[in-house]
Amino acid sequence: MSDSLAVIIDSPKHVALRRIALDAPAANDVLVAVDYSGISAGTEKLIWSGAMPDFPGMGYPLVPGYEAVGRVIDAGAEAKSRIGEHVFVPGARCFGTVRGLFGANASHLVAGADRVVPIAPDLGDRGALIALAATAQHALAIAGGPPDLIIGHGVLGRLIARLAVIDGGAPTVWETSPNRMDGAHGYKICHAGSDPRRDYRAVIDASGDAAILDALIARLAPQGQIVLAGFYAAPIQFAFAPAFMREARIAIAAQWQKADLARVTALIAEGRLDLGGLITHRIPARDAAGAYHTAFGTDDCLKLLIDWRDAS
Repeated sequence: MSDSLAVIIDSPKHVALRRIALDAPAANDVLVAVDYSGISAGTEKLIWSGAMPDFPGMGYPLVPGYEAVGRVIDAGAEAKSRIGEHVFVPGARCFGTVRGLFGANASHLVAGADRVVPIAPDLGDRGALIALAATAQHALAIAGGPPDLIIGHGVLGRLIARLAVIDGGAPTVWETSPNRMDGAHGYKICHAGSDPRRDYRAVIDASGDAAILDALIARLAPQGQIVLAGFYAAPIQFAFAPAFMREARIAIAAQWQKADLARVTALIAEGRLDLGGLITHRIPARDAAGAYHTAFGTDDCLKLLIDWRDAS
């Protein structure tokens, strides 16, 4: 396989689907035929819109995405035993001169064998959600356990809530969209305006709203903590006096680590972490260029996947 069909963002809001050169697998690399890949409503939206701040590897043109699931169809000499595995791939840099940030939205990927994660074949397209599940787990790890309050009931917020319930929590989730007020199991969803509580000890923000800190600080208990789990294009600012009075703590949850990935894959395999009800749209690869308007402009879209199975 010398080339791959891939989504290319040539410049902000200019998306194309075209065939590009694919790096040959090295000795410990695998070649994956992708079944599904996801469009991220966080970093990928910023890349698509042109709002992404300076970030390592950023620049156009690029292949976006970090959520792919497929099957290993070939491998280098030291990874032949991986052929035939169904795997999750958290992106790749295998497109020659075209950047990969993070390089998962393509029909074929070359990645290090140590980067791809074996998954059960019956997990199907839900395997593309593993990256977000690991991100949710990392936010919980930074928070030190289940939060009392989660901001946002998108896919990341829902996964944080589901993991919090597994860990014995019963969080409240704030949401503003009427289309995202359903799907709670073991936790409650409400609008911030209908929530009178002002003693939250631990808050995880999954909204990506850079202007939300003052509203959250006003709801903290003394020495309460806010974990920022979104990706924020605008500078984060807040009024110092209310934060000072509460001795507020603000932490940032960045990229998931191997321990986060290991935990969520184990929970999924055990049937304890449910990934159902999160994928709302599936688009064939031939329509991938237009899928970005659906993913970012449709309020009832939680997670949109690109289906590469029939891509030629």
